[in-house]
Amino acid sequence: MDSRRNQARKLATAAVDANKPLEWFEQLYSLSVSDGAIIPWADRCINPNLIKLYDSVNHIHFGKKAIKVGCGLGDDAEWLASKGFNTSAFDISPTAISECRKRFPQSKVKYTEADLFNLPSEWLETFDLVQESYTLQVLPPELRSQAISSICRLVATGGYILFITRARGEDEHQGQMPWPLTRSEVNQFAENGFQKLFFSDYIDNEEPSVRRFSACFRKVV
Repeated sequence: MDSRRNQARKLATAAVDANKPLEWFEQLYSLSVSDGAIIPWADRCINPNLIKLYDSVNHIHFGKKAIKVGCGLGDDAEWLASKGFNTSAFDISPTAISECRKRFPQSKVKYTEADLFNLPSEWLETFDLVQESYTLQVLPPELRSQAISSICRLVATGGYILFITRARGEDEHQGQMPWPLTRSEVNQFAENGFQKLFFSDYIDNEEPSVRRFSACFRKVV
């Protein structure tokens, strides 16, 4: 894992230094075509932290239409579809989207190449459930507020966001990419017209273990 993450960090650092902070995602996925082990977050299975969060709020009726933000290789999007959602999923990397379609040729998920900062207008205020895991933590901190606003714009009135991220204390140094979020950063969802229904600050079961936040928000305005 360390070697995979170090490669990603080098690409991320170079992209940020070049003032092109989103370019490294396609670079990373392009490299993964020849070396599938290079993507540190691509375990090719459903994220167990998503299952844990979903089970924690399974008393909520989320509606029918869902979208996965930053879908990577598609496992979480496929899981949402298996739960009965009419699921869309997007990633900024065309290679990632191509790999999703290759991995799941019979998929019901609508996979689309799209930029979180330039979303298709037909997606805005459309989805009953928006699921975001680990995208914000690989964006430079100066882009996070805009990214959170963009995620919120996808949600229909009365809809929900399920969110998971690496976590740190308000006074902790952010360290290297992936850059953990603070609780005050997560609270920016509430500042965009959402009510926090669930929040968990926990240590996961990875080796080594990782502190994470998970949350469920409902759009109220």
